[in-house]
Amino acid sequence: MSIHLTSGRWRLGLGLALLTTFLWGILPLGLAIILQGLDVYTVTWYRFLIAFVLLGIYLATAQKLPNVQNWRSIPWRLLGIATIFLAANYVLFLQGLALTSPTNAEVLIQLSPVLMGLGALAIFKEHYTRLQWLGLGVLTLGFSLFFHEQLRVLVTASDQYLLGSLILVCAAVCWAIYALAQKQLLQQLSSSQIMWLIYGSCTLLYLPVSTPTAIFSLTSFQFFILLFCGLNTLIAYGAFAESLEHWEASRVSAVLALAPIITLISVDTVALLFPLLIKPEHLTILAIIGAILVVAGSMMIALGKKQ
Repeated sequence: MSIHLTSGRWRLGLGLALLTTFLWGILPLGLAIILQGLDVYTVTWYRFLIAFVLLGIYLATAQKLPNVQNWRSIPWRLLGIATIFLAANYVLFLQGLALTSPTNAEVLIQLSPVLMGLGALAIFKEHYTRLQWLGLGVLTLGFSLFFHEQLRVLVTASDQYLLGSLILVCAAVCWAIYALAQKQLLQQLSSSQIMWLIYGSCTLLYLPVSTPTAIFSLTSFQFFILLFCGLNTLIAYGAFAESLEHWEASRVSAVLALAPIITLISVDTVALLFPLLIKPEHLTILAIIGAILVVAGSMMIALGKKQ
């Protein structure tokens, strides 16, 4: 089986990966708020629906919808794998978020880019230089320091908290499988076409278990947050899928590891402006040092030169 090769436009890939990281970093805040008004299945269904409709309008306007005559050449089995595991990731992440907290969810979901990066080394024959392996070590050390307090809470947490954390680990595994399948699909379809097909399939998949009419019980603010989550899904996953077209998956995964930093900064900012909406995170000196190491390690992996 032939494997997908990148375009080599690494600067574009880096920029798209950074955009994805920022959007995914602020997403847990929006999801934590909207879960106060809707169940996880309905939130997931609306996120997929919004992304499917808006992306479909764009593709139709640009005349880039998948050609029906070429549908036989689409690897439907691989597309099915990507769809099922992304759909599972969405609902598992929300379930874990509902049982724990935005910070904890963003900590544990970072297993996904790590697993994706390791999978890319094995499947797509990507290679790390010594500098990149050193960066992986720095990244691991940074996370250990940065999330010291959160990990200590996790060890002594209640059964509900532990269950939510286990669900988040499963969500990370599902996402890594989806991401690797997504990259291979780029051989037959563009990134936007792949995401449009996946969004549509997931919308149909979650329709039987969702409650679309529950949207009428939302406040204006909650409705705005739901719309934000849908747009976040469209833009972030579109940028992520396109980044894989131009850059190695192992390097994209390293940039995505910065998302927890953005999450905690966002939590503290929102908590400062709206103290009744969300609780702030109190960072220790070790956490600040860890944050610096996370950034350094991610950049060493992402920008390390090829052998």
